[in-house]
Amino acid sequence: MLRQEKETFVTNVRGELLNSEIVVVVNRGSGITVEEITKLRKDMNKSKSKFKVIKNTLARKAMEGSLLDCLNQYLSGTTGFAYSNDPVELAKAVFNFCKDNDGKMEIVAGVMDGKVVTGAQIKELATLPSLDGLRSQIVGLLSAVAGKLVRTINEPGAMIARIIAAKAKN
Repeated sequence: MLRQEKETFVTNVRGELLNSEIVVVVNRGSGITVEEITKLRKDMNKSKSKFKVIKNTLARKAMEGSLLDCLNQYLSGTTGFAYSNDPVELAKAVFNFCKDNDGKMEIVAGVMDGKVVTGAQIKELATLPSLDGLRSQIVGLLSAVAGKLVRTINEPGAMIARIIAAKAKN
C-alpha cells in the first residue's frame, strides 16, 4: 500500500470506528479459513455490523487521540475489529462465531459508550435479548397488566350478575 492509500484507509477506518456505539477487538488464531471469515462478515452484515482485519500499526494510527486509544494495549498478533451501532447484536454475532469455530477467534476487549469493556462483559452482553426482543417483552407485560385490570374491573358486575342468577333459580 502506498503512503497516500494508507492515509486514506486510516482516515476511513477512524471515521467508521468513531461513529460506532461499540468497537470490539478480537484476536484471530491460526487455522481460520477465508470461508469462515466470509461467513462471519455475512452474519455481521445481517446485524448491521462490520468486521475488518486491520494491521496493528494502521489501527493504532486510526485510534490515536480518540476514546479508542485505550484499545492499543490489546493489539497483538492478528487483530480484527468488529463495530456497530447495535451492541447486543454485534456481541451475539461475534460470540456465536467464536463458540461455533472452536476458539479460532477470541474476544479480547472493546469500547462501549467511551468505556473499556472486557471480553467477559461482551460475552454477557451477547446473552441479553435484542432491542426488539426487549420491546416485545415490555409490550407483553403491559398487555398482561391491562388484561388483569379489565378482568378486575369487570368482576364486581359479573359477581352481581351471578348472585342475581342464583337467586332467580331459587
